[in-house]
Amino acid sequence: MDNELIIRDLGIIRYADCLALQEQLCAQRLADGAGNTVLLAEHPSVITLGARISDNKLLVPPAHLRRQGIDICQVGRGGAATAHNPGQIVIYPIIKLKTIRMGLSDYVHTLGQIGIEMLRCFGLEACWRRQMPGLWIDGRKIASVGVQVRKWVAMHGLAVNICNDLSIFEAIVPCGLEGVQMTSVQKELGQAPPMAEVKACLSRLCRKYLSLSEAAIDESQ
Repeated sequence: MDNELIIRDLGIIRYADCLALQEQLCAQRLADGAGNTVLLAEHPSVITLGARISDNKLLVPPAHLRRQGIDICQVGRGGAATAHNPGQIVIYPIIKLKTIRMGLSDYVHTLGQIGIEMLRCFGLEACWRRQMPGLWIDGRKIASVGVQVRKWVAMHGLAVNICNDLSIFEAIVPCGLEGVQMTSVQKELGQAPPMAEVKACLSRLCRKYLSLSEAAIDESQ
């Protein structure tokens, strides 16, 4: 099998379609029928609800959200309710963690590091909060992390607000955290980089941090 990390740019894709692709790639990775893959995507407006039902907090009736053109999807990742819309970049690594020599905690932290370094490329300093997974700038949340693992294969990932409409977060308690103020690169800087530059930076960082380790490659031979 090719040891190179595969990166696929999906453009703007419905969340349900992207989730179906993740499920397909996860099954293939479990069977060693596909290599480690990272999907880059933006989504039409959608609110996703995490695996722990009690943590998901909607502030607007679902019927009203759907009338506004906002989909609602229940997913298996960790974390509570979050939102996606165009202008937010999401990375979905479908990775067999043993091939990159990481446990779940290290992997989640690595996703955060990828986001931190990407934001630094565009002049922003973010930090990781251990008790409140995600990336923060002076108390404002700019990125969310949610991961699901099946037999050491991870899916879901990291969502970073670049130039999206933040009003969608007013319909939820983001990640179950009361009083959270959401922000974006555009809100912090007054402008946002082209999405093509964001994707190029993320692709480089994913290859840096999520490529197969030499030790894992040797063991598989």
